Amino acid sequence: MKIASKNEKTTADKVALFRSYFSGLTSVYGTYDLASGCARQVKALVTDKVLLDHLKGRQPYGVYLLIKDRTRAIAVDFDTNDPLAPMEFVTRAKHYGTPAYIERSKSKGYHVWIFFEERGVPALKARLVAYHILNDLGKPDTEIFPKQDALHTNAPYGNFINAPLFGSLVPVGKTVFVEPNTLNPYPDQWALLESIQRVDEHVLNEIIDLNNLSIPQTEPRPSPGDSANDCLNRFSLPPCAQKMLRNGVSQYQRVSCFRLAVHLKRVGLPYDVAVAALKTWALKNRPINGKAVILESEILSQTSYAYDNSYMGYGCDSPAIAPFCEPSCPVKEWRKSNEKISSEGVGYKEGKSNKGEPQFANSDKSFWSQS
Repeated sequence: MKIASKNEKTTADKVALFRSYFSGLTSVYGTYDLASGCARQVKALVTDKVLLDHLKGRQPYGVYLLIKDRTRAIAVDFDTNDPLAPMEFVTRAKHYGTPAYIERSKSKGYHVWIFFEERGVPALKARLVAYHILNDLGKPDTEIFPKQDALHTNAPYGNFINAPLFGSLVPVGKTVFVEPNTLNPYPDQWALLESIQRVDEHVLNEIIDLNNLSIPQTEPRPSPGDSANDCLNRFSLPPCAQKMLRNGVSQYQRVSCFRLAVHLKRVGLPYDVAVAALKTWALKNRPINGKAVILESEILSQTSYAYDNSYMGYGCDSPAIAPFCEPSCPVKEWRKSNEKISSEGVGYKEGKSNKGEPQFANSDKSFWSQS
């Protein structure tokens, strides 16, 4: 899918426009591994580079919408491919004077966004109105972001939601805003963002007063991928790495150590924890041809090299990895899908730039614009 822009904008303009709608906490953000889909938290500043990397498809950005007890946006997560519910939500929201916008999500389903005045509105009021609309539709269990009315000790950050317009998915019609009647992507996503209508707090107050709404006594449901530990235990490492760590290897110990260190770094393990894990792994190795088990100094060397450099590859074609490969590996599926996307002239190209980042294909040159 080609995204055309009528009015030429600089990269800085686009990042600023995107930030004006998809911002929350500024010292933490979410992301996910492109191969496994594993979500994780990144405790770092939300810089323009973070947003640009998202918009150009290098690394996804997830926004923590809740700031103390206020939010600038709310997103309703319809986690099925049935478009009727999000379309009905938009219609019902319009009835209440709250313009809403449908985004096609990255995998399945739709997100419906409502945007508020830039200083934010009480999240309690925004969530209350969203719940009311969902109750009107008979969909009271639909997930809403932010999931809490306010941050507190047990929820110091809340939950992040993946932001729209992830660069490598935009050209194939995902993470883009769609027209509410046809569900066709808007031909100019930047123009759509510029035309978004924000909702003032007084509108929420009127809806709450006129409908005698009371605060629902419900607890937010946990989302897959919210827990970093859950991610590490179940989703992050591809099957080959899991098998290598579980059973050890019989050859290519140094290459295997390096590849495992890259995987452990990718899922967020600190350097010292990765070294400890690889020392345990070495005890399981049974080298052939009378060779010795990899030394601790070699483990330190290989792990340091992996952590000090920006390697992104999975090593699928390496002879050290091949014996542990499984047909059901999500990395294989990811590579197949990217090969298909790349053949159409969009998406990632395998490899890394001089900074170790995946190279974006032709659509990056125009940043979705043909102008």
